Amino acid sequence: MESKIQSIYEELTRTRTSANGPVLHGTAYLSLEDSEEPYLDGVKYHAMPPAKTFRDMDHLSGGEKTVAALALLFAIHSYQPSPFFVLDEVDAALDNANVMRVASYVKRHASDNFQFVVISLKNTFYERAQALVGIYRDREVNSSKVLTLKLDGEYDN
Repeated sequence: MESKIQSIYEELTRTRTSANGPVLHGTAYLSLEDSEEPYLDGVKYHAMPPAKTFRDMDHLSGGEKTVAALALLFAIHSYQPSPFFVLDEVDAALDNANVMRVASYVKRHASDNFQFVVISLKNTFYERAQALVGIYRDREVNSSKVLTLKLDGEYDN
């Protein structure tokens, strides 16, 4: 599990300091709270963003915590897969670079057997989607309507 968390966290945090600079990535791992008697206590999750010193998870920014949480969630999912994932505004605390990394990860890992439903207010997710679904209020009949736009060129109304 730890190697899977690390590889996903690396993928979500991979960055360059400059155009020709080295590729940096974060580090994430699990540790036992009580290694002497591991079944009596819990497991602690640690994440260190690229180019940062080690800090407790409580001291990470909202965006850094989000990326760390997604890495853990995606790693757990790799062992117990489900047919779909619902991500509700997980990008709210992310800057544009991290939104792009998460959106790219979602696009690379989506398949016919595993779909992502992403609720987002950021264009970066929309640009990488296969379809967009909008819900709007029709005041004439006092109900909600659904508008679907498949980004392969099809349009459903």
